[in-house]
Amino acid sequence: MTRLRIDVDYLTDTLRKLLETPSPTGYTDSIVRWVSAELERLGLDVELTRRGAIRAIRPGKEQRGARAIVSHVDTLGAQAKFLKENGRLALVPIGNWSARFAEGARATVFTDKGTYRGTILPLKASGHTFNDEIDEHPIGWEHVEMRVDALARSAPDLARLGIEVGDIIAIDPLPEFLDNGFIVSRHLDNKAGVAVMLAALKAMQEEKVKTPVDIHWLFTIAEEVGVGASSVLKHEVASMITVDNGTTAPGQNSNEFGVTISMADQTGPFDYHLTKKLVELCRSNEILFQKDVFRYYRSDSASAIEAGADVRTALITFGVDASHGYERIHVHALRSLSELITAYAASPVAIKRDFEETGSPKGFTKQPVSKAQQTLSPNVRAAQLDLEKKRKGEKEPEPAK
Repeated sequence: MTRLRIDVDYLTDTLRKLLETPSPTGYTDSIVRWVSAELERLGLDVELTRRGAIRAIRPGKEQRGARAIVSHVDTLGAQAKFLKENGRLALVPIGNWSARFAEGARATVFTDKGTYRGTILPLKASGHTFNDEIDEHPIGWEHVEMRVDALARSAPDLARLGIEVGDIIAIDPLPEFLDNGFIVSRHLDNKAGVAVMLAALKAMQEEKVKTPVDIHWLFTIAEEVGVGASSVLKHEVASMITVDNGTTAPGQNSNEFGVTISMADQTGPFDYHLTKKLVELCRSNEILFQKDVFRYYRSDSASAIEAGADVRTALITFGVDASHGYERIHVHALRSLSELITAYAASPVAIKRDFEETGSPKGFTKQPVSKAQQTLSPNVRAAQLDLEKKRKGEKEPEPAK
């Protein structure tokens, strides 16, 4: 058993701080600075890409065949589409989320002159004015608007405030940490994944864990719009594990407890051997887990592969109820994920051929193709023999007299 003890108080405190820092895609500088400072406090050197993706390498025995752990710091949000004549803002979403969950949200609009607070409302928001029409109003981004909490009764008023088309809007997370371990908030996707990674790193640093290869701790800034880990991987990285949310809903096998290992998403199956290794680590380290397949889902792993990275990828998740809405998770899943990361980082390298980007067929991996051995009960076996005889046209032997 190689998993480490996780400081759950640190994990949840870190998640609180991350949720307090707005970071819709396109407005992530503050969260990048916060995560970078925390990585440095934990003892790692940090480097940023031009746009702000974070890379911190924890040295191992080998640079070749490095392993990457990745989460994204960006969240869903909105943008001002145009200034309306009634002094409110028309909106478009940042990322893929429903206006159903935007209605009633408190929000902050970032402008060059400073921030303004406001509320996202349906176009027909007052029952005293519209009566039953408010219940018949359609759902969609063209049917909501942002009411800015400032003196703005016209488009020119908004312009005088310094609000412009394209200004980015952060949605309040409204986090609630319950005594029973449940956490309810917006943006748990993927602030919780970032907290999981930092908690795992803290445990490894405190225990001075030695790893067989370098571990790249990566934090991306545009996953919610599909860019993700497309430009943050170095060539020495051979395998990459994405930490993100799994969807607990009817027809899914995800769970708010333990680790949910994704076997595939809408881009196809994850790497067979890396996923199998994670399952084996869960079993050997007594970490509760389940497997799932996601039909309408993509992650940092997909963006890395689509960008041409020749790496093995896997996705480990914490089960989330009502993803991209008012999300709910349980701290048990977060702790389990951190434990799995520590076990994986310290585990031996099984595929040494991955130290090089290319090589001969010698040493290449094998997937099982032999027939499974089946143990049949005597009654089932007798029925099977009878069926085989009938197919061959054999007659049943005469009973003994």
